[in-house]
Amino acid sequence: MTAEASTPTGTGTGSPRGVTPGTPPLTERQEARRRRILHASAQLASRGGFEAVQMREVAEAAEVALGTLYRYFPSKIHLLVATMQDQLSHLHTTLRKRPPATSSPSERVAETLMRAFRALQREPNLADAMVRALTFADRSVSPEVDTVSRQTTAIILDAMGLTAPADRPTPEQLSAVRVIEHTWHSALITWLSGRASIAQVKIDIETVCRLIDLTAEEG
Repeated sequence: MTAEASTPTGTGTGSPRGVTPGTPPLTERQEARRRRILHASAQLASRGGFEAVQMREVAEAAEVALGTLYRYFPSKIHLLVATMQDQLSHLHTTLRKRPPATSSPSERVAETLMRAFRALQREPNLADAMVRALTFADRSVSPEVDTVSRQTTAIILDAMGLTAPADRPTPEQLSAVRVIEHTWHSALITWLSGRASIAQVKIDIETVCRLIDLTAEEG
């Protein structure tokens, strides 16, 4: 997903450079090939959604052999979840450059998540493809899904102002972050399915982000 800008298609800084966690880092040539694959995936999804992302078409658009594509991404679900990792990483970088200006941590988190929603609103086909991939992901895609969750957590913690090594979140704060993530994901699904408006999403996000204020009061 993007943040206040056109859809990025390069690899992000928040995801591992290797094909899967624990593998050796990619060479510069391999990383360039991976970026082309992610670019092709995002472009195809933006035009036609989940069904438009076919592995053979991705390989042709990225100018790689089909077998090479499968070595990087064993399935379409792996590829689209990796595309979401890439989009979240770009979002995180953008937010660090232009963080929310509000003073309250809960307001900053709410604004951050709504900026993501506004970006997704501009690329509904891409958003739908990525969310469907996350929904369909089985245990074989767990490492990639976990990376998406860690990226989302990092975005929220940054918005809360917990960025320094000494600013370790409390168990109560981490619990609040998990609830916020669940609500954000659920709100995204209901919006994409046409069951919730952006206005309703905003109300839900702002409501759940007040949990951050409660954890501060308890601390």
